[in-house]
Amino acid sequence: MAYPTVSAPYGLKPVNLIGGQVFAGATRQFNIASAYNTSIFNGDVVKLVAGGTIEKDAGEATATPVGVFLGCSYVNAQGQTIFQQYFPANTAAPTGTVITAFVADDPDQLFKVVLVAGNTEDGNGLTPAYLGRTMIGSNAELVQNTGSTVTGDSKVGIYSAAGATTTASLPIRIVDVVPDTANSSGNYVEFIVKWNAPYITLAEGTPNTVTWAGGHQYLNPTGI
Repeated sequence: MAYPTVSAPYGLKPVNLIGGQVFAGATRQFNIASAYNTSIFNGDVVKLVAGGTIEKDAGEATATPVGVFLGCSYVNAQGQTIFQQYFPANTAAPTGTVITAFVADDPDQLFKVVLVAGNTEDGNGLTPAYLGRTMIGSNAELVQNTGSTVTGDSKVGIYSAAGATTTASLPIRIVDVVPDTANSSGNYVEFIVKWNAPYITLAEGTPNTVTWAGGHQYLNPTGI
């Protein structure tokens, strides 16, 4: 039997919602600050920042996402409205206009993503890896590879150093596998994932201090 080949990570791709709810393609529109200095690719993780704009969430072992970037629109210097797969770094909005990002922001969103062999942007960070169904229910970190300016697509993947792990601070929870791209050994390269829950830390003192961290920003009571 021939198996489809996954040659590289492609970011986080929305598939449906927890509980089998249908994802109808709904997005929320956020602004990107004019001349923001970091490119954001389709499938990249983004976060809300002070002022109500979004930026790329570069977190790996920890992250505070509001969702996944699915493209943007802006007015260029010639007054034309451009719809783009990715946001090119340092793009400036002409006076009186804004840069609009389209974001899959539902906290219940499920995504398809590629497991990679390492957690740095090198050969391992771009090389797909295969693990078994024992990964379901465990946590993973993000791997922040730089996206492609040719296709506009992200190259973010996920990684777990020890296979299945329960580390609470990791931002990704694995909920299923993608059978279509399993290899001949019955292991999987693509997984279905969700945002992990926010977690708390406790610092003993007078009084004790409780701090919320991580997780989807809508679910974190401290917001941004």
